[in-house]
Amino acid sequence: MIRYCLALDLKDDPKLIAEYENHHRNVWPEIQKSIRDSGIQKMEIYRTGNRLFMIMETVDSFSFEQKAQSDAANLTVQEWELQMWKFQQALPLARLSDAYRCGNPGDPVANLAGHRTQVAAVLWAHPVSPELSAPVLPEAE
Repeated sequence: MIRYCLALDLKDDPKLIAEYENHHRNVWPEIQKSIRDSGIQKMEIYRTGNRLFMIMETVDSFSFEQKAQSDAANLTVQEWELQMWKFQQALPLARLSDAYRCGNPGDPVANLAGHRTQVAAVLWAHPVSPELSAPVLPEAE
């Protein structure tokens, strides 16, 4: 299992944030299936203010590149992503070449569970925007 931590900002508008959260309480079944089919076993999204943090636990063979290819070929996923983008904005520091790391892979800052998992943190880029691609993992040190 690999754990990924991703961050994204919502537009700082309470009505838009409430609407975004409502959509995520009622995620379309096709979206849930595409997530599971890609190898994502567990996904949680947390919010503080307008900043979102997504924590994903995936199979070892999970690939952001393969997920992006599958999503690009799935019209339902494209529709969902376009609808969600009206609520979202990229992090101020997000660029194609950037990846944000919190700790080294396999070395979390804190782990109260007592088991080791690989941890990487990446920027959550908009998957259907031509200028933003799937998140890029930091290179191993």
